[in-house]
Amino acid sequence: MNASRTARDRARAELTREIKEAARRQLAVEGAQRLSLRAVARELGMVSSALYRYFPSRDDLLTQLIIDAYEGIADAADAAVAGIPAADERGRWRAVANAARDWARSHPHEFGLVYGTPVPGYQAPTDTVASASRIPIALLTVVRDAHENRRLAVPDLDLAPELAAQARAVAELTGLDVPPAAMTRAVVAWTQLFGMISFELFGQLVGSMDPADAFFAEAVERMADFVGLRDSDDSHSTG
Repeated sequence: MNASRTARDRARAELTREIKEAARRQLAVEGAQRLSLRAVARELGMVSSALYRYFPSRDDLLTQLIIDAYEGIADAADAAVAGIPAADERGRWRAVANAARDWARSHPHEFGLVYGTPVPGYQAPTDTVASASRIPIALLTVVRDAHENRRLAVPDLDLAPELAAQARAVAELTGLDVPPAAMTRAVVAWTQLFGMISFELFGQLVGSMDPADAFFAEAVERMADFVGLRDSDDSHSTG
């Protein structure tokens, strides 16, 4: 690759970054529904036709912001568990949950973009699926590891056939061998976790469990119990 091509690539990457940063600022002020390529171009001192060479439509820009948000929260979770021993599944669960909350509190508008009200008229393409899957897979991997290491208290549930089939489908889709009962509880905990973060972020806990630090910490521990994760110093195993 010649030097001029490399310089052009760097310049394009930098301008792409600036476009997305301007779009995030617009999200914070106007919301996703009113995201406008023309407004972004105006803020950056560009003509609209130049910006369209980077993002052909508002939906293309919105898709990239969504992917970046999913990747951001998943990267934070990955970093949080990096130094935790593999055998400490409960500690890893706790780390993923806390990292998700911390990231959401630092990026409320981006969290709202992916976990809040859908943008009218926007249909997320399949390009977003891999990034969106990273956080639930991070949680489910903890459950899978505990199960494989015989440290998961698999619940004895009589699942409805449709629900059992759905749980098996999730296991197949993610490539994680988790029994249907345990998978069901893990998905319940995942949705509870992000619902709880949303409640805190959007003011639903004001006047009750606000500030939410102690409440969140307690809920994460109870979710770990519900899923069947044992403390790291609990040597008792289950079949």
